Amino acid sequence: MILKDLLKNITVKEISGSDNIDIKGLSYDSRKVLKGDIFFALNGTHTDGHKFAQQAVSSGAVCIISSIKIKDCKVTNVVVDNITDVMSEIAAKFYDYPDKKLFIIGVTGTNGKTSITYMTESLFKSLNLDIGVIGTISYRYADTVIEAPNTTPQSIDLYKMMSEMVKAKIKYLIMEVSSHALVLKRTKNIEFDVAVFTNLTRDHLDFHKNMDNYFNAKKSLFYSLSNNLKNNKKYAIINVDDFYGKQLFNDNNISANKIAYSVKNKEGILYSFANEIILSNKESSFKLNSNFGNKKVKINHIGLHNIYNILATFCICMAINIDFDTVIEKMETVTGAPGRLERIKSPKNFSVIVDYAHTDDALKNVLTAIKNLKPSKIITVFGCGGNRDKTKRPLMAKVACNMSDFVFITSDNPREENPVDITKDIEKGAKEINKTNYKVIIDRKEAIKEALKTAKEGNVILIAGKGHENYQIIGTEKTHFDDREIASEILNKK
Repeated sequence: MILKDLLKNITVKEISGSDNIDIKGLSYDSRKVLKGDIFFALNGTHTDGHKFAQQAVSSGAVCIISSIKIKDCKVTNVVVDNITDVMSEIAAKFYDYPDKKLFIIGVTGTNGKTSITYMTESLFKSLNLDIGVIGTISYRYADTVIEAPNTTPQSIDLYKMMSEMVKAKIKYLIMEVSSHALVLKRTKNIEFDVAVFTNLTRDHLDFHKNMDNYFNAKKSLFYSLSNNLKNNKKYAIINVDDFYGKQLFNDNNISANKIAYSVKNKEGILYSFANEIILSNKESSFKLNSNFGNKKVKINHIGLHNIYNILATFCICMAINIDFDTVIEKMETVTGAPGRLERIKSPKNFSVIVDYAHTDDALKNVLTAIKNLKPSKIITVFGCGGNRDKTKRPLMAKVACNMSDFVFITSDNPREENPVDITKDIEKGAKEINKTNYKVIIDRKEAIKEALKTAKEGNVILIAGKGHENYQIIGTEKTHFDDREIASEILNKK
């Protein structure tokens, strides 16, 4: 594609060199630049893309798009005000607007995003509907599975994957849309057909600074539903039991059809309401009341939070007009996400569960679900990530110490923070509520080992925070570490 065509209707501050050149590809990573690419010199958290412009040229880039003029640039240099905006617009053009050829479901909120995408994928596949998934654990479509470095990838990667989905004749895409991605405009110009709001609890305040900013980021996904070039019905699916979800549902600036889901009451014209809820240690059942139909439902998932997740999945199916009775039948066999209330096979007479819960609200949900198992004792192992929101650390300690019989406070991904300082921040929460039922063991493997060593018959050990993750980041080094593998190894050691 010719550069001047890609730049059409884009505000350019300055251009040096020819715009009549053929563009073969797009890249924001100088290490992955190929001959004929545009290189976007993004300003990252830790790096400045402008420093890698010459490296990109050496690798074959024929154009550099930057926010400042590149000195002695030997190829075309386009200077713009906002690189992320421009990158998204150019990616959309370069890949021929694949979002207009897909039915796209965006799921946002603090907790539940991954579970909803997995549940929806499972249900769609049981109906022989081809669906692509972009989310925290991996990006999946056709026979392709890519490990996810980010919940929501950069716009170039998004458009490229969507283009490949279109070529593979996939009709549906469900995507976790993070607040970071919304603020950083990674999903700008993507036309969503359905947006789902799960909940909003304290997280990522290192980035957003306050809850208002965090909520405003989430809201922008729902406002974008008014950009209706597909000329179809748009749906906003909202958990109205959540404080912020209720505000979103009552927001008149959202032009889409709203579907409320709840376990407390009916809300709105379109709704999905669960009551007569029965939670056990193997399954959950409830009566589904909706304007689409009413029926008793049983699912192979435990915990009230999974009833919320399956309600959201049900609403997605209703938004795309799948038959009510067919959906209810398939809901009973839906599978969930790895690392979410995942049981570890144990030769012992106690249970071990691994979960991704890394906020106080998520931890509360998981521990509530475990309490329904009626264990003789709950032992929790958790830590908090370094270089991330510090405000949630004491809050997580309060939940863990209040809802567990004993807690092992340990490392998560300390990154460039001192893990001792992180555990001290966590401890503050326990001390504020005068709890002493905890022990600090910095080494995560040792903490897991100690928890398993102290467990007795009928106990449940929860290892929280990392879930599906198979790595640990200490300093800037990323090494293999999987809670599930560690626990299995210790349990099966003679």
